[in-house]
Amino acid sequence: MNNELIIRFALAILWGGIVGAERQYRSKSAGFRTMIMISLGACFFTIISKIIGGELNGDRIASNIVSGIGFIGAGVIFRGDNRVNGITTAATIWVVAAVGMGIGAGYYFAASCSSILMILILAILPYIERFIDELNQSKEYSIVTLYNKESIHQIESLFKENDVKYRLIRINKIGDKVDFQWEIQAHKKRHERLSQLLMNDGKILELKN
Repeated sequence: MNNELIIRFALAILWGGIVGAERQYRSKSAGFRTMIMISLGACFFTIISKIIGGELNGDRIASNIVSGIGFIGAGVIFRGDNRVNGITTAATIWVVAAVGMGIGAGYYFAASCSSILMILILAILPYIERFIDELNQSKEYSIVTLYNKESIHQIESLFKENDVKYRLIRINKIGDKVDFQWEIQAHKKRHERLSQLLMNDGKILELKN
């Protein structure tokens, strides 16, 4: 039994460490040591649960690991500029805990397969995400012009000429100036071209995007 415990703890540390190294390399909030501790802790809780609960009630402690991990995952999620960050890291924490539980329960092959798939997802899919993101980026544009009745129509005409999807979010009038807040969806290159045209437009006083 002692040798079996050592093997389970070693595997939990190994797979948690590999995933944690990838997170550490990308400078994420939950990195190398955190992932090892999560995997090892989930593994140990599962073992203890089986020992204390016996054959009939062996999941009474382990069943609370999922909800407990939820609190840790929630701590790495935060709202940044126009987006929510940390969701992938939170999901990684959740899966690492599942791997630790699998190892603790003795399902080494399933835990290893899950770990390998998780590493492949974390390492390869970001490149696919960036490619998809370039196809259709959503950005907010703040465009300040002098107030006149044609301002909004002139800006909309520019959007239509560049074949972008646009939505007016809000309008703020300050003195003789108007600040239009737009949400624009378009390919990365269309955003770049649109930004250049707006910056070269003499009627536009300020531009933020």
